Amino acid sequence: MNPDQKNSKTHEGIIQITRRGTGFFSLGEDKKDLMIPREWLGGAFPLDVVRIEEAGVIENRSAAKVVGIVERVRTTFVGTLSEENGRVLLLPDWKRMYTPFAISGEHLPLGHKVLVRFTHWNAGEEFPTAVIEEDIGTAGVHETEMRALVLGEGFRPGFPPGVEKEAAALEQGGRARIDVEIARGTRRDFRDVTTFTIDPIDAKDFDDALSVRDLGDGKTEVGIHIADVSFFVTPGTPIDREARDRATSVYLVDRTIPMLPEVLSNDLCSLRPNENRLAVSAVLTLDANATIIDRWFGETVIHSDKRFTYEAAQEVLDNSTGEFHAELLTLRTLAQKIRARRIQNGAIEFDTAEVKIELDDAGAPVAIRLKERKDTNLLIEDFMLAANVAVAEHLAEASKKRGLTRGFIYRIHDAPDADRIENLSLFLRVLGYHLDTHAGHVKGTDLNALMEKVVGTPEEYLVKTAALRSMAKAIYSTKNVGHFGLAFQHYTHFTSPIRRYPDLSVHRILKQYAEGTKIPEQTLAAFETLAIHASEREVAATHAERDSIKMKQVEFLAKRIGEEFDAVISGVTERGLFVEEQTTRADGMIRISTLGDDYFDYDEKRYRLVGRRTKKAFTLGDPIRVKLIAARIADRELDFSLGAKSDTPHHRAGHA
Repeated sequence: MNPDQKNSKTHEGIIQITRRGTGFFSLGEDKKDLMIPREWLGGAFPLDVVRIEEAGVIENRSAAKVVGIVERVRTTFVGTLSEENGRVLLLPDWKRMYTPFAISGEHLPLGHKVLVRFTHWNAGEEFPTAVIEEDIGTAGVHETEMRALVLGEGFRPGFPPGVEKEAAALEQGGRARIDVEIARGTRRDFRDVTTFTIDPIDAKDFDDALSVRDLGDGKTEVGIHIADVSFFVTPGTPIDREARDRATSVYLVDRTIPMLPEVLSNDLCSLRPNENRLAVSAVLTLDANATIIDRWFGETVIHSDKRFTYEAAQEVLDNSTGEFHAELLTLRTLAQKIRARRIQNGAIEFDTAEVKIELDDAGAPVAIRLKERKDTNLLIEDFMLAANVAVAEHLAEASKKRGLTRGFIYRIHDAPDADRIENLSLFLRVLGYHLDTHAGHVKGTDLNALMEKVVGTPEEYLVKTAALRSMAKAIYSTKNVGHFGLAFQHYTHFTSPIRRYPDLSVHRILKQYAEGTKIPEQTLAAFETLAIHASEREVAATHAERDSIKMKQVEFLAKRIGEEFDAVISGVTERGLFVEEQTTRADGMIRISTLGDDYFDYDEKRYRLVGRRTKKAFTLGDPIRVKLIAARIADRELDFSLGAKSDTPHHRAGHA
């Protein structure tokens, strides 16, 4: 193959590469991707930013060649050591990676999982070269695999020496600093107001508390008190730099990789019961309709009266008696009104099931249960959202007064892509449903009406999945476009500074605006970079969290190979069906070759596979009986075949 140099054009952007080593480069939505053969990848890895040169046509497809690597998306990789033809290779865990690494330097035992750093990939070499940075342990062992998930996404379980040193100093003098700060008398004092926290049973980092006070005349004061992390973590310190780099805490099935050292996250900043704590608060005065009639923001001191679990608080409400019943009832009543108004304004209600995995002392899964969202979960969620909106509106006003167009970091969720909404509308029409759209635009209220219509129908799963896939992703940005999914014009993250760096940034700005302090230009200029970085780290943390769940789901089911289960078709591709087992919510695949004595065509627009001879159809959302035939724990993958009762799949009107 020889590139056509006559019409060569260069472009810069992100390269996508398949597991087989074929690259693709997007020229925009209205143009077909350029194909890049393996020999023209130029040492690029998946998602690298590259410079490519158009290179004529290969097998009737426009092709390109990588002529330069602008930025590596990652230089460290986790994988298992193996041997091939006398060479030690690393087989990467990253499923996007299409090549192993040749290991240089000192070797560890084969079968060990290690962290390596890429060094070079010279022209003519079969594999890229890497050096071992850390021996994680023997592959397949619980501790090894959990650490590997974290390291593979660029997070470190421990903290560097500078952070440990600063944390040790805080452990020695932190409580005294709290006492001195309270003695100054500059903070609004809520220690005599009924205050409590409501958190998961295994939580240790209590970063939010609620206070409630009856003001009479149908008015209620609700304080949303958030841990004052910024009091202890000042810009430029080792703890701050590390927290900014991590940007988020990571929650695996068996552990938390905290953004902040434990002396802060679980002690000095944690709003523990019966202890004086510093907070930054949004204090809202609401009328009987839960409309905000006054609001105040600032530094406070609080003293939590009670640490509730969600279950314990719910029990008080259910039994109509118990500690702080009146306050909990008031909060629930107000929260329900806040939620109803938000939904009326177009906030979209996607109920997605979450699982809770119970492990034994060795880390083996012993039970998997679906998490139940109780009134108390919703209550906390509603007031956290209310605080985030109120702070965003306040900061937007303050920024405008100072002539700042991008004065803080928003949490934004753009409206869905017009083409995706039109495709969704066409698909729904096939199912017999109508979604009101206008030139690719849709209202949240119309989506909610659709969600209500399908509740309890056979196609509920199918419709909700298709609608969810049409949505954009929420990200951080200094440019406000609103939050489509929550139906807010202004929204930010304020309520979790212990585990999210953007929240810590918002706290600092809130204080600076309150004090009338001029915000340094370099601080404002760094916001957009921070927003991009925090969005990327959030995605990485989510990957690690989901992979830890997947690994334990597969491990849990590995003992049940040969058994049959009830499942639902959760995805359809030209390769086969993705199915979700209903009790554990574990995902697996039925390969197209095992579907029966027929040739199945992939109907992409209708999310289904259809047999040419039998006309048998397998459609997204169909219930299906499946048999587990393989479980690969290290790969976090399950293979299923059709169960004995799945000779004829479920059919629905409009699918034929």
